[in-house]
Amino acid sequence: MSTEPQSLFAAQALLPQGWAHNVLLGWNARGELTQVQPDTPAAPAGTPTAAGPLIPGMPNLHSHAFQRALAGLTEYRGQAQDSFWSWRTLMYRFAAKLGPAQLEAIALGLYVEMIEAGYTSVCEFHYVHHDCDGRPYADDATLALALLRAAERAGIGLTLLPVLYQTSGFGGSPPAQGQRRFIHSTDSMLRLLERLKPLCEAQGARLGLAPHSLRAVPPEALREALAGLDALDATAPVHIHIAEQTQEVDSCLAWSGQRPVAWLLDHAAVNARWCLVHATHMDASEYARAAASGAVAGLCPTTEANLGDGIFDLRVWQAGAGRWGIGSDSHVCVNAAEELLMLEYSQRLATRQRNVAATEAQPHVASAMTLAAVQGGAQASGRRTGGLLVGQQADVVALDAQHPALQGLSAQDMLSAHVFASHRSSAIDAVWVGGQALVTAGRHRLHPSAQRGLVAARSQLLAH
Repeated sequence: MSTEPQSLFAAQALLPQGWAHNVLLGWNARGELTQVQPDTPAAPAGTPTAAGPLIPGMPNLHSHAFQRALAGLTEYRGQAQDSFWSWRTLMYRFAAKLGPAQLEAIALGLYVEMIEAGYTSVCEFHYVHHDCDGRPYADDATLALALLRAAERAGIGLTLLPVLYQTSGFGGSPPAQGQRRFIHSTDSMLRLLERLKPLCEAQGARLGLAPHSLRAVPPEALREALAGLDALDATAPVHIHIAEQTQEVDSCLAWSGQRPVAWLLDHAAVNARWCLVHATHMDASEYARAAASGAVAGLCPTTEANLGDGIFDLRVWQAGAGRWGIGSDSHVCVNAAEELLMLEYSQRLATRQRNVAATEAQPHVASAMTLAAVQGGAQASGRRTGGLLVGQQADVVALDAQHPALQGLSAQDMLSAHVFASHRSSAIDAVWVGGQALVTAGRHRLHPSAQRGLVAARSQLLAH
């Protein structure tokens, strides 16, 4: 949080209504924007000028932090036909070894990477709760506290989503051995939320709940957990994995006679506080009903591609005025621009058209996608991070106008080049989170030590 009011001037900035020129931003000691003034004649004396166009910081609406240390380690064929389910078995083996210090080191390294890559807040879908034998720690919040410390040290905004996980399949199948670290009764989860709420509030983090999936949370437990969450905070975010895989859809149909999203809409009060993570496999009725509910579709394009999930139909979702945001999920990629690129390219491959995510109001696809993802991500995170607008948090990213892919272009073309043409090299110069300058010249001040910690933690896990 800023210790005194600050300001920033830019020749161009992407505001919620579109690109504006000569924009003066000002924020207060709480890191909230108090001034967003376009067409300012000149930068006031003493006000720094950004090195390039300003865009809003991107909320990352879906993260499993520990999986950053697994990235790149499952890219080999282990059976005749690999899938999400065979990947999950390898991920469980990795999760079984994780300790609190390692989780904190991996999360810190990841969160520093995120900030450098244009993410200014993260929704942490946290499901490794217990020790390696599946027994609760003396303090049930041990691993959640590791994530809170990592986020605070990195400076990233956090929405902490402890995961309720009880069964291994639809119909109440007992949890498998690899899931023993995840399991919570509904009562123990609600006690954990009560323990974490004041800690999150003290740090400026938001607390919500993540029923893992319909296959992992039986109907009665889902009802009880949501009622308990409402008693604690009726506005708290609710995130759930849903319809990620066709096998999940088939199993839900066999269990209930309904597809997963249809079942959820019929049995829970899904509204704007919900994030439907993936929601990849919906029929036309589910797309229409889910969009009308006000829920956010949590899209994780690089992870969905890596796991072979399938392709979300963004055109149908947009036609229903559906809201969406992006997440890096398993962190095979930690780059907000590349998630947008992958989402747009998946739509092009599916439809054999170009510039699918552009809108009438924003014909430049990178601008349209950035604004949509920021607004949807802010809604899903339950935080005031919805763009460069008075009252929102001063989460700001400055592009590097001297980057070879951007140099000499207009502001909107610079953003397009950042998303589609920067060739995996960073075109970000600076990042502010809540008014705090955390990245300068493309690097977070903790970058060297945070990356050393992540690498050391990964080496320890691989040595076991």
